[in-house]
Amino acid sequence: MKLLVLTPSFPTPTWGAGTRNYYLLKALATHHTVSLLCLVDEKERREESSLESFVHTIRCVVRPSSSEKRIRQLVHMLQRKSYWIGVNTLAEVQATLDALLAAEQYDAVLFESALISAYRLPAGVKRIIDEHNIEYELLWRTFRHEASVWRKWYNWWESGTLKPAEIQLCKRADLVLTTSEQNCQSLKRLLPAANVEVVPNGVDIDVFQAGSTEQVPFQIVFTGALNYYPNVDAVMFFARHCWPLIRAEVPAASWLIVGREPPPEVRKLTDLPGITVTGSVPDVRPYLSTASVAIAPLQIGSGTRLKILEAFAMKKAVVSTSIGCEGLTVTAGKHLLIADHPGEFARAVIDLVRDSEMRAALGNAGRALVEKEYSWEACGARLLRALETYMQEKEHVC
Repeated sequence: MKLLVLTPSFPTPTWGAGTRNYYLLKALATHHTVSLLCLVDEKERREESSLESFVHTIRCVVRPSSSEKRIRQLVHMLQRKSYWIGVNTLAEVQATLDALLAAEQYDAVLFESALISAYRLPAGVKRIIDEHNIEYELLWRTFRHEASVWRKWYNWWESGTLKPAEIQLCKRADLVLTTSEQNCQSLKRLLPAANVEVVPNGVDIDVFQAGSTEQVPFQIVFTGALNYYPNVDAVMFFARHCWPLIRAEVPAASWLIVGREPPPEVRKLTDLPGITVTGSVPDVRPYLSTASVAIAPLQIGSGTRLKILEAFAMKKAVVSTSIGCEGLTVTAGKHLLIADHPGEFARAVIDLVRDSEMRAALGNAGRALVEKEYSWEACGARLLRALETYMQEKEHVC
């Protein structure tokens, strides 16, 4: 088949959504001719990439500056429309999409998120949506958790506005992909007639491996893009409620916060003893490698977290909240420790940094799990099977 993939950012295997987009493109290219249309920010420079070695055509559209975000949010509210769909539906993207579809006969367009899938397609071109998250669910959870009155009210409004729009966009799709069985079943309950398949998030098990670097005693690590609100919220939750408890019992404990574009409140955490905020790094593996324990203290989320899979692949013991590891086929006490209350989370971290045997057992089990179920090769194979099954069913119907 000839496939055109539309992504909301340039696919690069250095952060969550970019990693998924990169490896799924790579998987598709093993059996199909694949082209890419992506949105990029003005400040984002297209880095050297291996995409050119397997992607047929690459087109980039610069999205408008986000400097007027609040004004645009207000305008969309007055129009009673979802900001997140509006800001991702651009005339220039439609024009570029039309030109690409006119130049070549594509069988399908794969939209990496429902938020960017509101574009017109010609008759006969199939529409596929890859739901990294159920976006309205993510906003609803943000509303329920948020303390700021303005943020709380806005996320409540946006979630309620986005939900029917997101459901309608998925209803229009010929095939919808989700990252977990949980999200798959949620969509099937809302759209019983929809064709929904699970293609999990994964990890490059050849790139992420346990190294020979010696662990730093009592070192904890958090990895994740810090221009993403659920990650910021997780870091601040851990800093306020767990870190003081850990340092009181383990004064030598240190904490690495690794992720791009940390906001001021996260950068300010370096004022606290034992905390290092790295900002953007070219490679998270050295920081994972030296850490004794990796944490995922997320309070908000949808889909699944690549940070846990990467830690597993490097045989790291992980402590997560229930939301942090939601959607992954993990067993508490076997693959990782799960704790939702600050005292319990802190206690789990303390126990792990002191117990090398427990860390090794969890690390080995995590590595075995990703080798079995979450390598990008396995996830890519599931994507190819989903496409093949869908196309066979359509041919049978015809």
